[in-house]
Amino acid sequence: MDKLFVIAIGGTGMRCLEAFTHLCSIGMFDNQEIEVLTLDTDQNNGNKARVEELITLYNRIKTNGTITGGTPNANTFFSAKLNLHRFWTNYSGPGRESYKNLSKISTGSQEQQKANKLISDLFLDNDTVQEFDLAHGYRAQTHLGSMLMYHGIVEAARNILKGTNVQTEERELEAFIAKLEQAGEIARVFIFGSVFGGTGASSIPVIPKALQDFVKIRSNGTSSIDFSKAKFGSTLLTEYFTFAKPDDNQKSAKSDRVIADSSFFPINSQAALQFYQNDPTVKKCYKLLYHIGWPIESKKMDEGKSSKTITGGSEQKNPCHITELLCACAAYDFFTRSTGFDNGQADYLYKAVEFKDNSFNFSFDDFVGKENNAGENFVNRLGAFFSLAHISLSLNGAADGDIGIKGFINQCKEQKLDQYSGITDIECKEINEYFKLFAYTFDDARFIPGWLYQVRSTVAPGRFIFDSKAFLSNRNELKNIDVGAIFQDEKYHWSKGGFFGSRYNSFVKTLINTGPKDEQKVNTTKEKFLAHIYNALTISQNFNLN
Repeated sequence: MDKLFVIAIGGTGMRCLEAFTHLCSIGMFDNQEIEVLTLDTDQNNGNKARVEELITLYNRIKTNGTITGGTPNANTFFSAKLNLHRFWTNYSGPGRESYKNLSKISTGSQEQQKANKLISDLFLDNDTVQEFDLAHGYRAQTHLGSMLMYHGIVEAARNILKGTNVQTEERELEAFIAKLEQAGEIARVFIFGSVFGGTGASSIPVIPKALQDFVKIRSNGTSSIDFSKAKFGSTLLTEYFTFAKPDDNQKSAKSDRVIADSSFFPINSQAALQFYQNDPTVKKCYKLLYHIGWPIESKKMDEGKSSKTITGGSEQKNPCHITELLCACAAYDFFTRSTGFDNGQADYLYKAVEFKDNSFNFSFDDFVGKENNAGENFVNRLGAFFSLAHISLSLNGAADGDIGIKGFINQCKEQKLDQYSGITDIECKEINEYFKLFAYTFDDARFIPGWLYQVRSTVAPGRFIFDSKAFLSNRNELKNIDVGAIFQDEKYHWSKGGFFGSRYNSFVKTLINTGPKDEQKVNTTKEKFLAHIYNALTISQNFNLN
């Protein structure tokens, strides 16, 4: 079995990683331990913080006694083990705020300074690109970004070799690369990032080379990695959102003279795709590149917010989009496929989805394909998790601060399923919190859509697997939701058990008559509980996955 690695770069890459984490939570990566690296220039980026908090919560749910993040399971929720590593390039402190300061082009003799300036001015605009604040990323200046991201990774290797003043993020990068080095030829590395913006577009071309040189420098030339034998894949995600243009006041500020303009994203995407098609280093390092785009009107990411363009920082918490889910599904394809790695150079993949009346209509198989019942497996797990989220959040009130999954455990106890009563209130609260991030919650009277609701909103009015009644937002309607009838296709609805029967009561009977299985590799009470529910939901949904 190959060892799996994921690298998320920049704000868009973080949202793709968010979708990937939710695929792990519904159980799409059985028996896997996955090394995850978040890579950014912006330590405080809101999207970065959000996904790191999500993975931390995932790991608390998975934790098995003294084993942080637990162990891999199979055919159950939260089946994969995720190991999170974080690295960001350090542009804080005197002498590091801009390219001009970081590169020290104003040091040395007069002759050296003159030569430095001439070379820098040849490639980088002097008034703006060389002097803007790097803390919020590369702002669509990919030529600058590629150089600085490579520099940041190489600088970390040099600091580790010297062994003095090594930063925490540099140690985390070292731990990730050490596992990559150990995996060698059986490593599969998938990179999430866009090609129309700054950090992701800057980093995807240089990452394999930077990681390779990190190993060489850190080992003082005694070790190296032949990444031509490892399997690298990446998304080529083109533009799919817009944001407000900066006004004159914002552009006049010294730190904001360079701001990405979303009106140029289509041109940036075209230029990037031409580069990826022709660049020999990219073609040599990558095995598969997944081209993902959004051909209809782009979503306004900052709708309803201030007219000021948010360049990064904690304020950058953009809503989720279905293209990010498709990127996560591309990673699933990359990690599970057995062919396509021996072409000698990068192969470019894409697929089409039914498009009618200016809307997409997504079927089961549009996400992970048909092979080995992958499409039905995906929708069964997503549907089961979504139904359980509704049970926790609405039927048992967790969206309003009630006990949620603990209430469901109490109901199981009434049915003589008392083996799960030892699951603690804290453990139940963590599961409830995850469901809130996955689906929805309430802040007093205000409905707050979670990841799946946000994804679905980008497709509407097109079709997206579940019936529109599965995405209610009214508190009273949600309390009476029929959790067994969320699919568009009625053949996956839970049985009522008779004309006057209840789908929920029928599900409880199924729950009583089933249980966890040895092949699910579950050990703790919490793991057995989740596996038990997963089995009962799969049976109730009438999915035949044999």
